[in-house]
Amino acid sequence: MTIVQMIPHLMQFAQAEAEGGGISFTTMLLIGFLVIFGFFFLIFFGMFASVASLWFRAFMSGAMVGPVQMVVMKLKKVNPQVIVDSRIMAVQAGLQGVTTNAMESHYLAGGNVPIIVRSMIAAHRAKIDLDWNTAAAIDLAGRNVLEAVQTSVKTKVIDCPDVTRHGRSTLDGVARDGIQLKARARVTVRTNLGQLVGGATEETIIARVGEGIVSAIGSCETHKEVLANPMLIAKAVLDKGLDSQTAYEIVSIDIADIDVGDNVGARLQADQAEADVRIARAKAEERRAQAVAREQEMKALTQEHQAEVVLAESEIPKSMADAYRDGSLRASKS
Repeated sequence: MTIVQMIPHLMQFAQAEAEGGGISFTTMLLIGFLVIFGFFFLIFFGMFASVASLWFRAFMSGAMVGPVQMVVMKLKKVNPQVIVDSRIMAVQAGLQGVTTNAMESHYLAGGNVPIIVRSMIAAHRAKIDLDWNTAAAIDLAGRNVLEAVQTSVKTKVIDCPDVTRHGRSTLDGVARDGIQLKARARVTVRTNLGQLVGGATEETIIARVGEGIVSAIGSCETHKEVLANPMLIAKAVLDKGLDSQTAYEIVSIDIADIDVGDNVGARLQADQAEADVRIARAKAEERRAQAVAREQEMKALTQEHQAEVVLAESEIPKSMADAYRDGSLRASKS
């Protein structure tokens, strides 16, 4: 017997007690219980009245969201209209495994429940395997799961390089003959839902494709090979598997434009020749400076030797005078 069924019996018991000449403690306790129950019933009825239209919509749509569950949602500060609308969409689209409790949990975690439901409907229509847990993880990771599903169905084109992000309009590579080539590519990708959580973004795709194009140009013997068949670059880049561990799968790489730039090899050779000339001049100047210094050293040494000769000549008269005094030198008689 439920509490609602017990109410008439309790009222009859209280009336019998009153006719018996007084109200006992038990009767007062029952009356107090009835008042408290009536108070909570009025509160519940008032809260249910605010969601009655939602419950009717859910009931008519087969979404099976009970009135008590809606009231509990409001107590948990969950917007019942968001959950009911999402539940109706999921049921009408034939989605399996999407429960009301899962929607409430995702709503309380700060996720976007309608976006997830719409993305799962789109994936279901396109026969793409996407369950609730994966979609919720993608949404909580900050990615737009609906856009990801749409990109899986309809491919997306990425400019490489992206002028708005990097400020450069071309990828510059130098062939082995020293000629610079300026290329622009367009990368067609589709979302890889399995790698969307934790996978690299468009920035990585652009960087890898740019590095691959520059490397492919540098591996060509002459720039004429690239100009004659630009698809050599695209094929070389695609063979490297640049979409590994990224949130996208590369469908194709198309060379949108390629132009001839500077003759980098000739410029480098000219710069090297100029550097060699400067080095030779510096070495010649060094040798000239050494010769001038050596000349000055020789002049100083000559002056030193001349001074020694003058000093030696000044000793001759002194030596002759000493010889005359000793008698070892005599003047000859004519």
